[in-house]
Amino acid sequence: MSETNLEQFREVTPAGRFTLQNSSLLKVRLDNDRIQAKLGSMVAYQGDIRFEHQGGGLGRFFKKAVTGEGVKLMSATGVGDLFLAQDARKIMVLDLNNDRMTVNGDSILAFEGDVDWDVRRVEGAGRLAGGLFNVVLEGTGKVALTSHGEPVLLDTSTPTFADPDSAIAWSGGVRTSVRSDVSFKTFMGRGSGETFQIAFEGRGWVLVQSSEGPTVPEHSHGN
Repeated sequence: MSETNLEQFREVTPAGRFTLQNSSLLKVRLDNDRIQAKLGSMVAYQGDIRFEHQGGGLGRFFKKAVTGEGVKLMSATGVGDLFLAQDARKIMVLDLNNDRMTVNGDSILAFEGDVDWDVRRVEGAGRLAGGLFNVVLEGTGKVALTSHGEPVLLDTSTPTFADPDSAIAWSGGVRTSVRSDVSFKTFMGRGSGETFQIAFEGRGWVLVQSSEGPTVPEHSHGN
């Protein structure tokens, strides 16, 4: 095969710490520093990079165990280029500037080492649906998120409602609550019986993906 045919796939020159190689592949440049990435998201690397599972401390370990919030992280340290992806999902790179955002744990791909994280209950969720716990990222640095399909950014100055699996992330100043509506049972969710939505209100934004993620098929057990 001629190399000319392969030129379209040539590595993209880094434009900072996080560079999109394409819409589904993130290139991270490390220079004797560290990032946090989703466990299992590494698809390739060049250079001298070391990986270590990140438990997040005892408090966060117990929160994850109790809430079931599925964010398993690894740290990547060293010098070189690291390539990250997740199921060919679309990747977005956002900037935190001494601020915070709440993220669905399944949508986290990577973030810089100076960004802190914690597992917290979505405000207003109570015990509904196991409490609706998500991950709060706080500090200054770049954050890479994934989306099933092309997302849409909604302004929450108008009361906004989203399926819990469709809301990828929202800004720190947005107030949340849970709205339950039995009449939505056949129209919302993935056939799991979900009858509630997260309500967003206040000055800010919510990022909503164009899918609720992989469909969980209905099943039955034999006698």
